[in-house]
Amino acid sequence: MTQNAPEERRLRENQIITEPATVDHCQADYRRGAADRATAHKKMRRAGAPRRS
Repeated sequence: MTQNAPEERRLRENQIITEPATVDHCQADYRRGAADRATAHKKMRRAGAPRRS
């Protein structure tokens, strides 16, 4: 049995660090997540999560 040399590993560029956090980017991210938040809320309610007061 022979072992192959591991593939060369390269660090990937981190988009969180390379892109500046601007108000416009943050608001766009929040708007894009609206459907995901609604789905998560529905699933939590079906699972019996208590209602917020």
